[in-house]
Amino acid sequence: MPELPEELRRAHLIGIGGAGMSGIARILLARGAFVSGSDAKESRALLSLRAQGAELFVGQSASNISALAEPPSAVVVSTAIKETNPELVAARAAGIPVLHRAQALAGLMEGHRVACIAGTHGKTSTTSMLTVALQHCRLDPSFAIGGDLNESGANAHHGEGGIFVAEADESDGSFLTYSPSVAVVTNVEPDHLDHHGTAEAYTKVFTDFVGRIVPGGLLIVCGDDPAADELGKQASELGVRVRRYGRTVTDAGDARILDYTPAPDGGVVRLALDGGELSVRVAVPGEHMALNAVAALLAGLELGAPADELADGLAAFGGVRRRFEFKGRAGDVRVYDDYAHHPTEVAAQLRAVRTAAGTGRVVVVFQPHLYSRTKLFSAEFAAALSLADEVVVLDVYGAREEPEPGVTGALIADAVTVPVHYEPAFDVAAGLAAGLARGGDLVVTMGAGDVTQLGPEILAELDKR
Repeated sequence: MPELPEELRRAHLIGIGGAGMSGIARILLARGAFVSGSDAKESRALLSLRAQGAELFVGQSASNISALAEPPSAVVVSTAIKETNPELVAARAAGIPVLHRAQALAGLMEGHRVACIAGTHGKTSTTSMLTVALQHCRLDPSFAIGGDLNESGANAHHGEGGIFVAEADESDGSFLTYSPSVAVVTNVEPDHLDHHGTAEAYTKVFTDFVGRIVPGGLLIVCGDDPAADELGKQASELGVRVRRYGRTVTDAGDARILDYTPAPDGGVVRLALDGGELSVRVAVPGEHMALNAVAALLAGLELGAPADELADGLAAFGGVRRRFEFKGRAGDVRVYDDYAHHPTEVAAQLRAVRTAAGTGRVVVVFQPHLYSRTKLFSAEFAAALSLADEVVVLDVYGAREEPEPGVTGALIADAVTVPVHYEPAFDVAAGLAAGLARGGDLVVTMGAGDVTQLGPEILAELDKR
């Protein structure tokens, strides 16, 4: 086992219940570190970490730092933690080193072969697919993912295989801390402009990420995505090895998709690879998921896993929580939940949902995420949602942003071209959705906010009826 960096031996994580932070905490605990931390409220993540030995506080206060038997060797924060946070203020006043979450994760990567999965869309699913496929090959990778694997219920793990698989988050540019030997870029499309400012700045951060690949490393890009393909061309000119995947790729080293056969419970992708043909079954619906599986396959091959075992592992992949996650059935109405929160993601997922729905209609309950994203992409969201048969649009989940006058879910709802209902009252949305559903329909709640809570409520309303 690589030696744990000195600054992480006694780590205090502010916001430890979050997806990224809780994963780091799990790995630190498995590697023998003393872990403390705090979050605004109790959660399943806190219960799990406490059971593993972490010292945790509910609520954030400077006293949480002073209450520890020994001062932390470092305080770990994410971009979401403001400088006015009382624990962060106390740590700085005490001279305790402060690390960004990505710096802590980079420290845990030391001594491993690192595979980083980046892209505007699909990085969580692709990271998860690669992890499950490598596990199937008995390579026991360490991993850190922005969602919980359905197979294990975990978002992170310390493995003994010398490989570290990580989702690389571009939203704040923090993935520039990593130095991967295998890097995947699924696609590049403007997003997170509240941080990056312009589409050009957002694209440039991916160029900088490619520059972090270690000498002799490999970049894998989707050749069907123009910006990712261009990134690959630039990398090739700089001497970086590049492999592409997709329907349009033609070079000898590429993975060319010959055919995709959809099914309600997934699909089969047939591809030309390394002079032969290979069929891979994907147990989650949508051609976009098949593309993710091919990216994971190429990364696994680079990490030394055999193609046939990787294909078997990908066929066994059961999905990630909040990625078209089945919530239940009431009569013959099925309810799912999905994290899609960008127009391209919404459109891709609704095309997949259409296949899964069969002869039934698709009813989507969509919650816009961030005022800035809603304002910039309202027309694109409306076009994507119009792929459904019936749409309920909630009000904006602001997350880290303050409300912006005139920016509401109505901006999107007003431009949807199928039957649509704008419902700003969150507490009546479940009843509205249940009332719209007919026998055989598929209902999906969609968005990155608390819309995920509505699935069980919709099922309860359906049961009443």
